[in-house]
Order: sequence, then structure tokens, then C-alpha cells
Amino acid sequence: MLPVAAMALFIDSMGIGIIIPVAPTLIMELSGLSIAEAAPIAGWLTLSYALMQFVFSPILGNLSDRYGRKPILLASLAALAIDYVLIGLAPTLAWLFVGRIIAGIAGATFATANAVVADIIPPEKRAKYFGFNGAAWGLGFVIGPVIGGLLGQYGPRVPFFAAAAFTAVNFFIALAVMRETLPPADRREFSARRANALGALQSMRRIPGAMRVLFVLLMYQIGHDTLPSTWVWVTMAKFGWTERDIGLSLAVLGFGTIIVQGGLVGLFTKRIGEHRTALLGLACGAIGFVGYAFATTPTMLFASVPLACLIGLTMPALRAILSRATPANAQGELQGAIAGIVSFTAVVIPFTMTHLFSWATATHPPFPGASFLAAAVALAVGAAVLVRVRVPGRA
Repeated sequence: MLPVAAMALFIDSMGIGIIIPVAPTLIMELSGLSIAEAAPIAGWLTLSYALMQFVFSPILGNLSDRYGRKPILLASLAALAIDYVLIGLAPTLAWLFVGRIIAGIAGATFATANAVVADIIPPEKRAKYFGFNGAAWGLGFVIGPVIGGLLGQYGPRVPFFAAAAFTAVNFFIALAVMRETLPPADRREFSARRANALGALQSMRRIPGAMRVLFVLLMYQIGHDTLPSTWVWVTMAKFGWTERDIGLSLAVLGFGTIIVQGGLVGLFTKRIGEHRTALLGLACGAIGFVGYAFATTPTMLFASVPLACLIGLTMPALRAILSRATPANAQGELQGAIAGIVSFTAVVIPFTMTHLFSWATATHPPFPGASFLAAAVALAVGAAVLVRVRVPGRA
């Protein structure tokens, strides 16, 4: 079942990546605005998606604890396939917002795939397989934009139909091959009280040390979300990079993430354990982001990439720590709580860090790397808290 879940993540992220290169063109086509005027609309579209993820991820996580993983994954994939077709046919800007809202509601593949790992993998090996899921997602995100850029030559709507086709294939593969991983005996009744981000987090309070680990996860996400939010702006301001330069640099970062999550997570957690692996990821990520902040040449920037990419050790290790301490019938709720944190930072961090970049670049002397320095501070705070955490025991 793990290859099926990983394939679902790969195809899902590839579908998202396919539409990235053409989304600005489609927004400008529907709105009639210039690129500068259309950019804020893209921000509002991202915000609508992230808000829906924040609200509905805990709901879908709890539903998977009640009805099983397979029905929720299939429903999510079916909705996403229909949604891509809807966006591809969108006659007005309002329909784009409808499409992004539906995508945010249905986007349960990552939480469900990680719940599958928690269902069938022994606790001591989960970090490795959480890492594999992250690598599958990252690989799709590297390949997707390339396909989208090529298909976009035939029109800005073509990649959306390709994304719909890939997601539909994903649905039928999961329908035919995937077996349910949550036995009926391990399921529990759906509770509206738990099926929200705050309720899911409150439920985690019963586990000693879990709230501190979730705080560390929040600090990690601040660092993680800063990079895609400001990398383009920082590198353009510092080095005058073109779209081609930025695309190639993002491919380098993507492959670095794949190597870390697909290979190094399992190696490090086996050798030094999940707690130390997470600490190593936070510490190296903080140092690497300081390098990004103060780099004055592209060579200095790329010299920081190997350290900064080790931040990818953190999330799989933290997921494994929390999953080990969570009962079998609450793994979906746990993944929903984590997804709620991820969605929260996806709402807040792009807005915060781009404004910090704007302010710091306008100062004298300008400091375009301020957002990366702030991210490094967040990662360092996370490491300092994790050092003092008593790791939750097995449920």
C-alpha cells in the first residue's frame, strides 16, 4: 500500500506543479490586468486555498479515522480531478476562486498518505517512510512545472486538463490496487469537537510533550515556508536573476530535498534516532538559512544549499515522534492537526515574509536577505525547545 500512497502524492504534487507556470497568464487573461496588477490576485487565490486547507484538513483526518483511509483518499482525488477541469474551463475570475476553494477542501492526500504509513509501519521505522512520502511529493513538484511549461506553449488552459488526467489516473490506480489499512476495530466515531484545528490540537494535550513538539513543528514550518515565499524576490534583488536562473535554482533545491527525504532520513533516524535527527535538521537548516541571508554572490548562496536542505530531516522525524505516541484510531486526527499547522503557516508566512523583504530592501543599506535571517531565528528557537522536550512514549 505504501507505493500506492507515494504514487498518489507524486501525481498529486505533479498536478499542482503543472499549473504553476501558466497560472499568472490565465489570471491576466481572465482579469485583463497587467502582471503587476494580477500578482495580488494570485496571492488571494493562494490564501483561499490555504484557508480551506486549515479548516478542512482536520475534518478529513477525523473522517479517515471513522471511515478508513481509502474512501477519503478516493473522494479527494475525484474532487481534485473534477476541480482541474473546472478551472481549465473557467470563464471568469470568480470561477478560479471556486476552483481553488474546492482544491483546498479536497486536498487530503498528504495527511491520508501519512496516516497509511502510521497504520502499517512499526513506530521505529515510520520516519523513514514519512521521508519517502516527502520525497515523492518533492519529485512531483520538480517534474510538474517542467511539464506545465512545455504544455503551456499550447495555451494556458492545457496544463489544467493534463493535471485532471493525471489525477484521474491516480484515482483509478488507488481504486483498483489500494487496500484499506485501518481495520474496523481501530476506528472511532466522528466528533465535530475534534474535527477542527483547535480541537485536534487540544486532543494532543493528553500526550506528554506533544504540544512542545507541535510548537517545534510550527517553527520548522516558518522556516520551510519562507523559502518558496521569498526565494524569487531575494535572488532577483541580490543577483538580478532571470526566470531561467530561478527555475534552475529551484530544481537544485528540489533535488536536494528529494535526496534528504528519500535517503538520509532513514539513515539518520536509524543511526541517531528521531529526536537527534530532528535537532540536526533544525540546526543545519538555521545555519544554511543564515548563509542564504548574507550571501553576496551566487557561489556563496549555493554553498549554503547542502546545509539548508538538511532541514528536510526535520518533518519526517517530528511526524514519527508524534505518531509513535498517538493511538491507532487517532492517526488521522494527528495528521489533520499537523496539516492545520502547515495550512496556518501557508496563510501567514508568505504575507509576512514578503512584507519583511519589501521593508528590508527599502532600508539603507538594503538587506534583501532579512526574511531568511528571520527564518533562521525560528529554526533556532525550534531547536532550543526540542532540546528540552521529553519525547512522547509509545501509545
